[in-house]
Amino acid sequence: ERMTATTYSPVVPVRPRRYILSRMKDKIRLSRSIVGPEEGAAAARVITEDGYLGMGAEVQRFEAEIAAFLGVPADNVAAVNSGTAAVHLAVQGMVPTGGEVLVQALTFVATFQAISAAGAVPVPCEIDPQTGAIDLADAARRITPNTRAIVAVHYASYPAGLEAIHAFAAKYGLRVIEDAAHAFGCRYKGKMIGSFGDAACFSFDGIKNITSGEGGAIVSGDRTLMAAVKDARLLGVEKDTEKRFSGERSWEFDVRAQGWRYHMSNIFAAIGRVQLKRFPAEFAPRRVALAKQYRALLAEVKHIGFFEWDETSVIPHILPIKVKDGRRDALKAHLASENIESGIHYKPNHLLTFYGAGAVKLPVTEALYEEILSLPLHPGLNNDDVNRVCTAIRTFAG
Repeated sequence: ERMTATTYSPVVPVRPRRYILSRMKDKIRLSRSIVGPEEGAAAARVITEDGYLGMGAEVQRFEAEIAAFLGVPADNVAAVNSGTAAVHLAVQGMVPTGGEVLVQALTFVATFQAISAAGAVPVPCEIDPQTGAIDLADAARRITPNTRAIVAVHYASYPAGLEAIHAFAAKYGLRVIEDAAHAFGCRYKGKMIGSFGDAACFSFDGIKNITSGEGGAIVSGDRTLMAAVKDARLLGVEKDTEKRFSGERSWEFDVRAQGWRYHMSNIFAAIGRVQLKRFPAEFAPRRVALAKQYRALLAEVKHIGFFEWDETSVIPHILPIKVKDGRRDALKAHLASENIESGIHYKPNHLLTFYGAGAVKLPVTEALYEEILSLPLHPGLNNDDVNRVCTAIRTFAG
């Protein structure tokens, strides 16, 4: 039996009833890494057999395997050290300094930080409260002569309205950058996210659909962009990727553009390769099954609503619900009293001091922010855990 952070010895001791009852109150975590001996062995192999811990052949193999999974050429993938770095490099490669980027305010601050770090200007827009996608009607009102790109954030893994976003971008002459941090392994109209479009940026941090410990990837068929990204992740050293993949270093080189130390390490790539193998048969179906169970158990509960979801194409990273009638914070406290973690994804960025402290008014987003509450979702949960969460919510709802 595969041993992970959520599996145990097959020897089950007899426990007294009071112990069993106390276990019912064990903490149910909002999210967690699901790793085990295989990931440990892969990292150990790099340490003990390869001996080179930086970016090398293991990263190259991980990129090739991601490309095969997505159905794209290996050259379309560049592994980096975080999803934030992926968005940063994509923006830097597509948007000139001072260019404006349309992006929904309801996203993790990493999206906004990546845009501003690239010297561009994030322009906060409203969200569609049903799908979690950017509101294109609101985005259209915010276009100026300096607008250069639009970020499609796949909130809660759902690539909603992507076709409309691309049509919008074509109409206004914009590039499309997909913040697909939540959406690895998801599809849109039968096509894998990352297999089409301008650029998709994935995250492989500890709690995403797959993890490499820390890490991310940019996927694009734009050869000019990918050449720039591959140099920029290695401090702008030209053609250093090829050297490192062949086990060499660049000693005589040139730098023509700003670069960053954003490359992925061989250790992280080794972990990611194991996770990628586990994803189709283990992680993906479990996440979908858990989401379906939540939706079935909470479908008729008052005060509770869901975002749209397509169970045939979306593998959920998080599971946000909408708690109506101003009861979100009370429900969060109630779950905490039952030793159940919950979260709020996310505080809208236009309310943060660095991004305007609410100078821009986005009433739809602000109202939604007061309702959203994320329930525990990760492959380490079992059906009894979900039943316990939903029982607590139904008890609260009355």
